[in-house]
Amino acid sequence: MDWLNIYHNNYLAVAAFLIIGIILPIVALTFGRLLRPNNPLPEKQITYESGVDPFGTSWVRYNVRYYVFALLFLIFDVETVFLYPWAVAYDRLGFFALIEMLIFVVLLIVGLIYAWKKKVLKWN
Repeated sequence: MDWLNIYHNNYLAVAAFLIIGIILPIVALTFGRLLRPNNPLPEKQITYESGVDPFGTSWVRYNVRYYVFALLFLIFDVETVFLYPWAVAYDRLGFFALIEMLIFVVLLIVGLIYAWKKKVLKWN
C-alpha cells in the first residue's frame, strides 16, 4: 500500500505544476491589463519604421532568399551549439563521440553541397 502513496504524491506534484502553469500567466496578464495605461491614439496604431514616417502598406513582398539565408544561418548556428559542448567534453567522450560528431558534420556538409548545387546560395 506504500507504493500507492508514492504514485499519488507524483500525480499531486504534476497537478500542482499544471495548475500553477495555468493560473500564473492568467494572473500576470490580468494585473498587467489593470495596471497599464490605456489611451489608444491614432499615432500608436501606425506601423513603426525606425522613426521614419511610414508610407504605403505594411504588407510588403520580401525576396524568399532572405528566408533561405536565415535558415542556413540558423542551421550552422545550431551546429556550433552542438559542437561547442562536444569539444569541451571530448576527453571524456572518447572515440565513439568523435565518430558521431563526424557523421553530424558530414550530414550538414551534404546539406550545404545540396543547397549549393540547387543554386540556392546565388544572389541575383
